[in-house]
Amino acid sequence: MTHPPVVLIGTGEMGGVFARGLLKLGYPVIPVTRSVSMEAVAAEVPEPTLALVAVGEADLHPALSALPTRWKTRVGLLQNELLPRDWHSHDIQNPTVVSVWFEKKPGQEFKVLVPSPLFGPQAGLLHGALEALGIPSWGVADAQEMEFELVRKNLYILVTNIAGLALPEGTTVQTLWDDHRLLAEEVIEEILPIQAWLTGHQHPRDRLIAEMLAGMHGDPAHRCTGRSAPGRLARAIEHAEQGGIEVPTLRRLQREYVA
Repeated sequence: MTHPPVVLIGTGEMGGVFARGLLKLGYPVIPVTRSVSMEAVAAEVPEPTLALVAVGEADLHPALSALPTRWKTRVGLLQNELLPRDWHSHDIQNPTVVSVWFEKKPGQEFKVLVPSPLFGPQAGLLHGALEALGIPSWGVADAQEMEFELVRKNLYILVTNIAGLALPEGTTVQTLWDDHRLLAEEVIEEILPIQAWLTGHQHPRDRLIAEMLAGMHGDPAHRCTGRSAPGRLARAIEHAEQGGIEVPTLRRLQREYVA
């Protein structure tokens, strides 16, 4: 018996990984690219098993704005810098969410840092899709714990990317922590209140840092920065301004290292 299809919105590297896993489980995958109308696809597939939004974080809100209403109860999300406010702002209440802790670059196989946590109605499906590819994942107990996991990933991404702007190109996360810990800790102390303001919750500081370090230890040779780092820094400063949070280290890094 054929499963109802999965609609895949965004067909980049990360979307391709999930598509492979879903196909291995026998689920048809219908890709939606920039040139395809989601409403037209929804007319043909009004009740997909999942509408997996696999666009990059910069394209998330335009994609969710264009999402057909009938798909809003079937959404899957996997972006970096993702928080509940992102889907709530589009009247999406109970999506399936995965905090991705594996990397996929063009022409290379995926690289796992640590198991990826999942939560939501189709968490089991995405766990199975990743398992079919040999990518470890685990189901989170509740929405509050999933929010913690999203903040944990945000802390890792933002600290390594932003602090890395001040370091030589190619600096690894291990070198950042071993040789430039003061800088990393200064960035941590400014990112944590931003995340607390964005979520409305104060998550356990020591646990967040310990779990961030687990991600670093999962791939100590991972490079700190990439093309996204200046944009992440700009967004962090914008959020700090909105929340009335003082971020002198972030502002100094932007002033000194971002053209």
